[in-house]
Amino acid sequence: MITKIFRRIKSEKDKLIKDKMPYWFYKSGLMSGLYYSIFHPAFRRETRAVLAGKVRHLEESKNGKANYFMLVRNTHRLEKGLLMRPRRDVFAVDYIRETVDSYIGVLGSFEIETKQIKWFTDVLNEFFSLVHSHTVIDLHRQRYLTFRGGFKKEHSCNTFIPYSRVSTDFSDISYEEFYKLNRQRRSVRWFLDKPVPRDLIDKAILAAIQAPSACNRQPFTFRVLDDKALVEDVINLPMGTKGYAHSIQTFIVVVGHLNAYFDERDRHLIYIDASLANMSLMLALETLGLSSCPINWPDIEEKEKQMGDFLGLEDYDRPIMCIGVGYPDPEGKVAFSEKRELRKIRKYN
Repeated sequence: MITKIFRRIKSEKDKLIKDKMPYWFYKSGLMSGLYYSIFHPAFRRETRAVLAGKVRHLEESKNGKANYFMLVRNTHRLEKGLLMRPRRDVFAVDYIRETVDSYIGVLGSFEIETKQIKWFTDVLNEFFSLVHSHTVIDLHRQRYLTFRGGFKKEHSCNTFIPYSRVSTDFSDISYEEFYKLNRQRRSVRWFLDKPVPRDLIDKAILAAIQAPSACNRQPFTFRVLDDKALVEDVINLPMGTKGYAHSIQTFIVVVGHLNAYFDERDRHLIYIDASLANMSLMLALETLGLSSCPINWPDIEEKEKQMGDFLGLEDYDRPIMCIGVGYPDPEGKVAFSEKRELRKIRKYN
């Protein structure tokens, strides 16, 4: 009897918080903040993750002076300065110190892809060889040259600096073929019992990471699970795999990294950048004879904790979405899912 009373009280309380109180609190930012900080915990993990990422970013940039994401961001900022029309004689005065700090720190502390080291170096070489004299620039130019032992400015097609696009390098894929590929890609839930070669997954990811990303930071990782036991352990966490989970051969969890940012203003970029890459990934899989099913990730505390523990995530890491991959079963059906009409989804000016 007492248990029933407590259950009834809890039920009424939950109903009040979820169904009634939003009408009282939604009309101002302050009241909305109070609602979510006091009565509803929906954003607590996100706010903690944003702060944890910010702290990690600050620690690496201010204390260790070896912030990889800052180096990537600032190298891209230098690129934008170099390609401006007209190019300014002096620019990057306000961030060249932290760029050189991170360049020296990162190259001395981390294992970075060879091509990225070349990109960092080529862009800095180009910048310091073109920018005019300035007290701040000259100081950090000397620091850079001392660390590098001087530099030779490269002038070749293999230099990783801003360039003019050449039509002879363009793909010959027509719009009609590209549209056909997009129509071909559908969420497949029935796969053959056939392992997916890792080299095909890697090819698809290589295509995916050509997607645009804010300041080229690419704040995400593809966690690819192809061990059957591991796939079975994680497959039901997203909740949207009921009925076909057993069919998925390879399971990808896309994880966003909030330590890529110094400010809360950028907290949504992990979702934007990863989603851009994920679409390219799924299209690339189709060209390789594979299919996929994007699986929504629910922002539920219990699920977040389970996935975080399973993958060994940091406080500033967030699962963004999951993707099931495999060879499509030709006898398995896919949903028709007719899309909204163009006139209903597009507006000019």
